[in-house]
Amino acid sequence: MPESASLLSQRAINVAPSPTLAITAKANALKASGVDVVGFGAGEPDFDTPEFVKQAAVDALAKGYTKYTPSAGIPALKQAIVDKMRRDSGLEYAPGNVIVSCGGKHSLYNIFQAMCEHGDEVIIPAPYWVSYPEQVRLADATPVIIETTDALGFVPTVAQIEAAITPRTKLFVLNSPSNPTGAMWSRETIETLAELAVKHDFYVISDEIYEKICYDGNVPISIATLSPEMKRRTIIVNGVSKTYSMTGWRIGYAVAEETSVIAAMGRIQDAVTSNPTSIAQYAAVAAITGDQAFLGEWLSEFDRRRHVIVDGLNRIPGVTCLMPKGAFYVFPNISACFGKRTPDDKVSGSSDDLAAYLLESVQVAVVPGSGFGAGDYVRLSYATSMAAIEKGVTRIGEAVSKLA
Repeated sequence: MPESASLLSQRAINVAPSPTLAITAKANALKASGVDVVGFGAGEPDFDTPEFVKQAAVDALAKGYTKYTPSAGIPALKQAIVDKMRRDSGLEYAPGNVIVSCGGKHSLYNIFQAMCEHGDEVIIPAPYWVSYPEQVRLADATPVIIETTDALGFVPTVAQIEAAITPRTKLFVLNSPSNPTGAMWSRETIETLAELAVKHDFYVISDEIYEKICYDGNVPISIATLSPEMKRRTIIVNGVSKTYSMTGWRIGYAVAEETSVIAAMGRIQDAVTSNPTSIAQYAAVAAITGDQAFLGEWLSEFDRRRHVIVDGLNRIPGVTCLMPKGAFYVFPNISACFGKRTPDDKVSGSSDDLAAYLLESVQVAVVPGSGFGAGDYVRLSYATSMAAIEKGVTRIGEAVSKLA
């Protein structure tokens, strides 16, 4: 019998598991066994999908819309996305510039597969969403990481961006508002990135999945709006998962003026998945075209939780936390806890160690920052109840106070 490793491709061996999914699975297993776990791991709103969206899915079922659809999405959904881009960003596209996929993650995977190959480099600012570098590697390209810190507001400097660019740079991944930090890029920095993209001939993936979840009057800027040339160089990724609490419905999309990119993504999708779920597509049409009034209530509640969790974390000695400008995550710096010993005499030397300690000692699930390319931090999602936030932060404070 051959060794198991010989059965696997090198890419399968090299790909890292998602730490967010792993920590959520551990927390859920403990909950299932009766343990009172406070989970800050899941990156999804805790609100239910709006009723009118669910009803659209019921109506689709009743009408028998349960068959295969065009691989790249039903015409009604593609047109809804075109109208949404015009309405929200002033960007004009045609349905042929749109592809609907099985979630935003699938859209990103298709982009990297369509555009990247061996020798290409993709610049990714850290902290980054965990799947970016893994998907780049799966496309046989090289992720080039720009490290940022809370001292920089988790946004790279122009000098850092310039230093990362080489003749092999193919793509730059821009995520604002950001997962895991909630950081947002300023117009000035985005304009500079656009100038560099034109000067050095690379494209930008603009991951805008959190565009509707912003606070304090902050307005996200789509880099595609800056100039016709930048519109040509931008592939926008979005979806219905975060804005409409439809994470399980698995509908994402990509929009690009370069129809060759959309066509290539379509050919890849044809070969791998074909169409996203038909019923979910009809629900997504309702979500994008329907009454958006509910979002104001959701944002008010997210904002309330944001202040409570940040204030609570900053009261814990050894923990510092920036106020996020968007999304529903906080990314506190816990490096002051490193080198200390837990009550059972283990050394807490990393974000992984601290996350394990919190789960084991006080049953609080956070995601280590190492998976986001930032080992001095942990990520907490405040897309959970206020009661859970208050209980969880109190427990974290108790656990940290016992480190010596």
